[in-house]
Amino acid sequence: MRAEKQFLVDEVAAQLATSNYLLIANFTGVSVKDATSVRDQLRVHGAEYHVVKNSIMNIAVKQANLPDLSSHLIGHTALVTGGKNPTGVAKVLVSFFKEFSKLEVKAGVLDAKVLTKSDIDALSKLPSLEAIRAQLLSLFNTPASQVVRLLDAKRQKDETVA
Repeated sequence: MRAEKQFLVDEVAAQLATSNYLLIANFTGVSVKDATSVRDQLRVHGAEYHVVKNSIMNIAVKQANLPDLSSHLIGHTALVTGGKNPTGVAKVLVSFFKEFSKLEVKAGVLDAKVLTKSDIDALSKLPSLEAIRAQLLSLFNTPASQVVRLLDAKRQKDETVA
């Protein structure tokens, strides 16, 4: 393999190694302005958007011991990796590509499991990690606050009787 090609493979493999997910999308017809816009939206979530040659991507995926994505590596491919919020990234991509009817998210990998287009769409509809944490905290606080209110009501009742 030529040194230039090996350098590109190593760059993509490094991106894959630092992320627990990857999403690949068809970017045909995306203008520079739109690509910059989606990059800015993804940057908020700590994710990166890169255009990658399919052959380079295929080699890097194999080196990273990820599931085979070669059937999805057709046409122009953009790679999205990074960040700790895959649901937020999926939301950005799905909403962005809904504006362009001929564009689509092709597939992805999350925790070494291949995601289909419908899986990514479902992922985009999930609440963010922060929202799930807030819901869980609310569930934990509800019984405790009810016990405190019950004890306070008993105290008030005892004070009025005495």
